[in-house]
Amino acid sequence: MYDTVIAALRRGAADEALATAHALVAQQPDDLRALRLLAAAQRLGGDSVAALATLDDALTREPEDADLHLERAGLLLQARQLDEAQAALARSVGLDPNQFPAYIIQAQLALGRGEFDEAERLVRTAARIAPEHPQVSAVEGLLALRRGRPDEALGLLAQASQQSPDEPMLRQALGFAHLANGHLAFAEQAFRSLLQTQSRNLALKALIADLMRRQGRAAEAADELATSLADPDAPPALHRLVGELEVEAGRVDTALGRLKHALTLMPGDRRMLSALLAAWEQLDAQDDARGTLDAALATHPQVPALWLARLGIEPFADEAAVAVIDRWLVAMPGHVPALTARLTALDAAGDADGAEGTARRIIEVEPGHAQAEFRLLEVLMAREPVQAVERLRELEGQAGDPQVRRALRQMLGRAQDQAGSPDTAAATWLSLHAEVAHQRLPLPAPTRYAGPWPEAAPLPPEPAGIVLLWGAPGSMVERLVRTLEVAGAPVLLDRFAAQPPVDPLQRLETPANLVEGSADGAYLVAQWRAALAGRGVEGPTVFDWLPAWDNALLLALRPHLPEALLLIALRDPRDMLVDWLAHGSPLPVRFSDAASAATWLSELLEQVAELHEQALFPHRLLRLDGITDDPTGLAQVLADALELDLPVPTPRQLGPARLPAGHWRRFAGVLDEAFAIVTPVAQRLGYTA
Repeated sequence: MYDTVIAALRRGAADEALATAHALVAQQPDDLRALRLLAAAQRLGGDSVAALATLDDALTREPEDADLHLERAGLLLQARQLDEAQAALARSVGLDPNQFPAYIIQAQLALGRGEFDEAERLVRTAARIAPEHPQVSAVEGLLALRRGRPDEALGLLAQASQQSPDEPMLRQALGFAHLANGHLAFAEQAFRSLLQTQSRNLALKALIADLMRRQGRAAEAADELATSLADPDAPPALHRLVGELEVEAGRVDTALGRLKHALTLMPGDRRMLSALLAAWEQLDAQDDARGTLDAALATHPQVPALWLARLGIEPFADEAAVAVIDRWLVAMPGHVPALTARLTALDAAGDADGAEGTARRIIEVEPGHAQAEFRLLEVLMAREPVQAVERLRELEGQAGDPQVRRALRQMLGRAQDQAGSPDTAAATWLSLHAEVAHQRLPLPAPTRYAGPWPEAAPLPPEPAGIVLLWGAPGSMVERLVRTLEVAGAPVLLDRFAAQPPVDPLQRLETPANLVEGSADGAYLVAQWRAALAGRGVEGPTVFDWLPAWDNALLLALRPHLPEALLLIALRDPRDMLVDWLAHGSPLPVRFSDAASAATWLSELLEQVAELHEQALFPHRLLRLDGITDDPTGLAQVLADALELDLPVPTPRQLGPARLPAGHWRRFAGVLDEAFAIVTPVAQRLGYTA
């Protein structure tokens, strides 16, 4: 329907565009794009007042949306600037004064539609008529801003604003240019100057308040914006925004009242409900939360967001949570999100039969539902693996999303393994690795450095609790990490996240640099320490999960970080190899075949054996054979290594079961070449042939 509205706008068919846009907004009332198109249709039809109201409504929902503010600027130009434009043109070369504002307005409309080339053509025409006019500079600056050139935009607009400091459109554009460049205080100043002539502009006030919040002035922003809540036309989103600011400012009691008022006005708003849940949690007011949400549900039983918020009050998988879901299904029978919540809760509670029945009900209502299909596939794999293979091939052929297809093929390999076809299972897994090889890192080349080693420094008088945790692919080190995380240990996971730290231990070439002498060990450790605060470390205890290991790192750690303890996750290397093929590894590395993976893994584990045999650094080998799916065993092995008590996670908190110890023997005759490569180091580490 978006395309229908846009096509009508381009043809100038105002009535058609308006009718279609109204229908679109009726279907998707919170869709900012739909509201933007409705405003454009109203503007095309000549109803600037209605268009302005529509954009103001959208801006109260998303006060930081620069595109909405830019379109609003175009409306203000059309509604309030034409006489001034005509007067400026009358003082110019005597051209038709009506042409200039028409070109500017059309350029603004083209910007709003995202047609940047058309906007550039129109503003060039306007510039030929009145090259020095500030509105030309404003549109040029906005165009640079929309094309991702904030520095250029700021230069254009700053120069033009010096010549015409009172031009509203220019001030607004300058504010967004400052915002795009991260100059929050200057952006606030520019937008505040607009309030002198737009004192009732609630969207502008909301934008300024958000800028204040981003500068650490949430309380001040809440106080300033609260004065606007007395306005009878204040939209519900404004009450929500003030409540959010109050929460951030630590005035949770006040925030709760404002957010409850917003709840009566917009019961299905997820952002408001999220703020309410945060306020109740801070106040430890679960009873008030239950009562408030139950009252809202009595009036609005068909609002899914309310049910999800109500469910969020109860402990997950508790009987009370299941009871809430059952009430939800009474109010909305067959509602897939409610059924999905029930499936998740029953699975977590260990009710396999109930979860299976719910999954089948979901498939009846919504054939192809991913979570339900995967749940039933798990059941089928356990009961009838041959049928599971057939079903997985069928679903793989139907899947359009490449990621879904890869997930299905990974399960297909498991099903083939369980069905007694290890050769086809291995082939399936290897084909998956080959398919994504271009997205993965090359295998880090081991340095094979074996000394001489620098002397280990003595422990400091008050050593910090520094734990370095690492495991090779297939070791299932992630189970140890998850156990620590559930226990509340300050384990750092950011090295495997979207924005990892940039310290030397993150760089795979660091071991080689230490051996070559191009990296200094003291500087390496100093950089690691300096980065800890930015990674969220507040106390002396550090649990750092490393992406890779090479004994050459000891050139830095022995003399400069002697208080650290290295924990190494370990399993039978042959099991590690098979698990790596089947499930991948936390560090996404590529290999060409099973033999090359085995060669690299063997070289890596030879270093582990050398470190252990020669006691090169304080460490513990955490042997996970037979306990990778055992929460108690995992907690105990960590407790023994760290000499402290750890709570035991639930099986669900660990994740799905993986291949058991000794599973590698099923692949005898299939992966014999690879097993022959890793068997010597397996024996060296204490595993039988």
